[in-house]
Amino acid sequence: MRYRTLGRTGIEVSAHCLGAMMFGAVGNPDHDDCVRIVHTALDAGINFVDTADMYSAGESEQIVGAALKGRREDVVLATKVHFPLGEGPNRSGNSRRWILRAVEDSLTRLQTDWIDLYQVHRPDETTDIEETLSALTDLVHQGKIRAFGCSTFPAEEIVESHVVAERRGLMRFRSEQPPYSILARGIETSVLPTCQRYGMGVLTWSPLAFGFLTGRYRRGVAADLSTGRPTIRPERFDPSSPETAAKLDIVEQLVTLADEVGCSLPELAVAFVVAHPAVTSVIIGPRTMEQLEASLKGAALLLEDDVLDRIDEIVAPGTNVYNPNGPWPVPALRVDRRRRPITDRAAA
Repeated sequence: MRYRTLGRTGIEVSAHCLGAMMFGAVGNPDHDDCVRIVHTALDAGINFVDTADMYSAGESEQIVGAALKGRREDVVLATKVHFPLGEGPNRSGNSRRWILRAVEDSLTRLQTDWIDLYQVHRPDETTDIEETLSALTDLVHQGKIRAFGCSTFPAEEIVESHVVAERRGLMRFRSEQPPYSILARGIETSVLPTCQRYGMGVLTWSPLAFGFLTGRYRRGVAADLSTGRPTIRPERFDPSSPETAAKLDIVEQLVTLADEVGCSLPELAVAFVVAHPAVTSVIIGPRTMEQLEASLKGAALLLEDDVLDRIDEIVAPGTNVYNPNGPWPVPALRVDRRRRPITDRAAA
């Protein structure tokens, strides 16, 4: 297992991070099996585990906490805050009020006294970034978290956060967690260069492009859509969609390339992400032991330049074949944000 420094924090993490999103009701409801998956990953050299409070409404954190009993000191533990938990107002977002409540709940579920990396799961347009950074800085001073980062932030908001931190004397985001895969390369244009400029660590999610780079979904082959990712976002697997057809066409080319390299398609996909110099660690999110073992098998794969050149020919650098963050559209792209009211247009 390879290890890298998480930005400039001095924290050494494995180049493959165990993602726990599929632990619990959303993926694998068998807690004992999930614990075995965690232990197998740790035994293989993975020392980085990532979860979130909203994964299966806290169940994932509970599983991870149980799995790390007796091994907590050897693990870099990351979790997140932002999405709603429970009914009613003020139970989501990036406000000081919610962050201070949410971190205590996460610490309880994780059965730990501290979180190594506490991440803001998404931007919050209703909260000043100064408010968020101030609350997170206080948590570092209190010893409840060691460092904090952001997840799926656009480059301009990452820059704003650093400017505000410097002006207000606050601690800054030390990492970013964006979606990144062969089918979703949009972050190569600005997010990754911005992270490099600010010395931020980068841990990427969805290297298998929401399942399309697993090899399970092929052109002209009837796939079982009753389990796994299709049950979460069925519209992404609509065979009549031009977007789905484009992804399947690319998959066929990548399968051929993987055969030439002598690896599986998932191994090729994960090795591609790890090859980018801005990427610290790639999150692998197995639901089963078999999926974890397949991921670990390709952990040592290094892609030569000629292979990366071939991938660039199949999917151009900096382009998204599909929108990896479709469920959470950018607020600025909402119709009401892009069009003046008809009365204003008439007056102009």
